[in-house]
Order: sequence, then structure tokens, then C-alpha cells
Amino acid sequence: MSMENIQLLLVEDDLGIATAVVDYFELESMSCDHAANGLLGLNLIKENDYDAVILDLNLPKMDGLEVCAHLREQGFDVPILMLTARDRLDDKLQGFSSGADDYLVKPFALEELMVRIKVLSRRRSGEVNRLKFDDLELDVKAETATRSGMKLKLSPTGFKILTALMRHAPNVIKRDKLMQIVWGDEQPDSNSLKVHIFNLRKAVDSESTNKLIHTIAGQGFALRLENE
Repeated sequence: MSMENIQLLLVEDDLGIATAVVDYFELESMSCDHAANGLLGLNLIKENDYDAVILDLNLPKMDGLEVCAHLREQGFDVPILMLTARDRLDDKLQGFSSGADDYLVKPFALEELMVRIKVLSRRRSGEVNRLKFDDLELDVKAETATRSGMKLKLSPTGFKILTALMRHAPNVIKRDKLMQIVWGDEQPDSNSLKVHIFNLRKAVDSESTNKLIHTIAGQGFALRLENE
């Protein structure tokens, strides 16, 4: 993933800090949205496919711990870096227990924030190990998937593709991004993805009238209900 394709969200009520952070990331050709309260931040995360979130601990309407815990409970695995003005062990433990992946104490150097975000954005959060969408369930650690309680026969590559689709559902995941997630920089030709998607559809959808895997013309693929 190139830095130019990284999509970030900053949830911070201090407009001075927010402006400095957003401007800095834009200078590095990274897109960064901003929310000034926890509730707006939560809604934006649910509506968009961010690669990482920078989340202040103390926020109006809903604090950072509540936002983080709610996301993890709902199965959102976007990597989260928590910001706090207090360098206390209790605060850090609270942040990690709510599902944060990293921690940074104010005041912080923008260069350090950049380095940490680059690391986080390369992976999805390890805080979510079980994913569920409709009657489809996936256990990331065990590398198993079931639909309506029936175990699905998936290849290792098919499992990677399904994991990516579930992590982004119901949003569209672009073809190029999906190939980067599955194969990294050593990518096969585009026909390989078509074959794997075809086999994945057979495994996931062939026994159900409710098809979940969809090709979105000119965009990519999505795991969603047919009426969405």
C-alpha cells in the first residue's frame, strides 16, 4: 500500500492540534478526515473504510474509550492509535483493554505520529478475531469459516479474500487493494483473482438463495446483502 492511498481519520476536539495533524499528513500526501467529537467519529468510521484512526481519549459526546470499545464489540478491526494528555499507566491500560492498538501521549512529535500510523496502517487490528456478517462467520485465528453453521471448504487464498471482504463489509474493496492485501507486492495476473472469486462464490453462495459476494462494476468487490 502506498502512502498516497492511506485513508485516515483523526477524532480530536482541540482544533489547533487537529489542524496541525491534518496539514502534516496532507503534506505527506496522506488523506486525513477530522471529527471534533466521539459520536461523529464513530459514525464516520462505520461509513468509511479507513486504514487507521487517531482517537483522542477525552472527547465530547462520547469519549475515546467508549468509541473504541463500541467498535471492537461491533467487529470493526480498523487499527486505532489512542491520544491522551495523561501519561499514566492506568490510562494506557484502559486504552488497550478497550481495544486500542497503540498509544501516544500529548504533546507529541508529528514525525513520531507519522511513523506509528504508517506501521498501523499496514495491518488490520489484531483485537478482532471473529468476524460475522449475516449467517456467515469467520474465525481468523483458526482460519475457519461457516455459513448457517456449515463449515466452508476454502483454499488459503480464498480464506484471505473472504477475510478482506468481511473486514470491509458492506463497503466496496477495490480490486487493486484486494490484490495488495492478498498477495502483497508479488501479485499474479488479474485472472488469478477472477478464478479465486469464482471459487469463493461457489463455496459461500452456492447453497444459499441469499447471495453475499458481489462484483461492483468498475469498482471492485463487496460482501453485502442483495438489497443493499
